[in-house]
Amino acid sequence: MNSSHPTKSWLPEFVLLGALWGASFLFMRLGAAEFGALPTAGMRVAIAALFLLPLLMLSGQWQVLSKHWKKIFVLGMLNSGIPFALYAYALLSITTGLSSLLNATVPLFGALIAWLWLKDRPHGMKILGLLIGFVGVAMLAWGKASFKPNASGLVTGWAVLACLGACLCYGISASFTKRYLSGVPSLVIATGSQIGAAIGLALPTLWLWPSQTPSTTAWLALLAVGVLCTGVAYVLYFRLINKVGAAGSLTVTFLIPVFAVFYGMVFLGESVTPWMLFCGAVILLGTALSMGLLKRFTESTTPA
Repeated sequence: MNSSHPTKSWLPEFVLLGALWGASFLFMRLGAAEFGALPTAGMRVAIAALFLLPLLMLSGQWQVLSKHWKKIFVLGMLNSGIPFALYAYALLSITTGLSSLLNATVPLFGALIAWLWLKDRPHGMKILGLLIGFVGVAMLAWGKASFKPNASGLVTGWAVLACLGACLCYGISASFTKRYLSGVPSLVIATGSQIGAAIGLALPTLWLWPSQTPSTTAWLALLAVGVLCTGVAYVLYFRLINKVGAAGSLTVTFLIPVFAVFYGMVFLGESVTPWMLFCGAVILLGTALSMGLLKRFTESTTPA
């Protein structure tokens, strides 16, 4: 991370961002239980778009969005619409802890897609990191990805695949952004992508809207995931990029499962097994190696 910025200046925002994105799994689970997967995702991006749009207008960057809107709207479905729907579906049958641990594979998919699409080939320890990370995923999913209904009639295998599909979407969207939207301001991409996702999910949301009126708790959960875990989180993320750089900001991936597991245990009574924690550690180790974080850390702590 950039040592020119004192740790105290960015650490509170860094921790808060991890806490907000970790909470998104809890709120989406509460919302999806009553709204269903697609309406939950549709409402999340619509609320986030309504929150971010005034910020974009005040920044005077609306003309930039109007110039790049087609590519940004496509990005919105790749980076928000599809993955949010997949996670909402997954959270109907697997725990928030498991889904957040699977979410930690996003940098792994990002590195893999960049290798295949942008020819950004990893070397040495980064390749080892990719292998370790995906081995961790296989270990974690092995005992969870059953395609036979369990005692509750749920099929967890499809949920695990949905989480990994969402992570793949995030990986594709990262390379898409680098290829087609380099130099476009972050707030423009954030706002435009949420608008695009909201438009893309509008018809499915209306078509699958629940016949029974959702409870106040479910509505508050969607409001929280839209405003706090999407709108506010984006603003924090872009502030962090300016302070510590993109690579440093991506390390928030390590914090998200910690908060998500904690919220699931406290508010939903979910259990976490030693095997889940071990597999999660393997995934995070692979992620750190694939991103070159351990190398940067040792370089930053070695005396000149």
